[in-house]
Amino acid sequence: MEDFEIEMLKLLEENARLSCEELAETLGISVETVKESLKKLEESGVILKYKTIVNWEKVQEDYVYAVINVKVSLSREKGYDDIARRIAKFPEVHAVRLVSGESDFHVVIKGKTLKDVAFFVAEKISTIPEVKDTVTHFVLRTYKEEGVTLFADEEDRRLAFTP
Repeated sequence: MEDFEIEMLKLLEENARLSCEELAETLGISVETVKESLKKLEESGVILKYKTIVNWEKVQEDYVYAVINVKVSLSREKGYDDIARRIAKFPEVHAVRLVSGESDFHVVIKGKTLKDVAFFVAEKISTIPEVKDTVTHFVLRTYKEEGVTLFADEEDRRLAFTP
């Protein structure tokens, strides 16, 4: 991979709305080179998706997010990759990460209600034969997502305490 392609990826990761012209000017290369590189990076799977981060609280569209710690038992036939692929196929799943520690996977899911999330864990995750245990943590508020702060600096509304 060319050095300018690494720089281009960093720029796009920060702002996916940059035009080919803006990228070319910033990197000091031709627009045609940018277009060819983008096509190559997309086709090879380096660039997977261009994404917008939405602060859903601002539009009063409520979702429930949960992080599920999942413990699994492995076999000769089923390893971590096989189990992760199965979990990742569910549309509710936003992330599946193999982690160190007490659990094997952290699974991030999104639902409309607490009941949706509970149903997902009980009916979909827990029924996978290799899953031994789950612990569900509900996200109460998100302060930062994908490196983007989701709240404005607010005035501290706590009462001052003096002895």
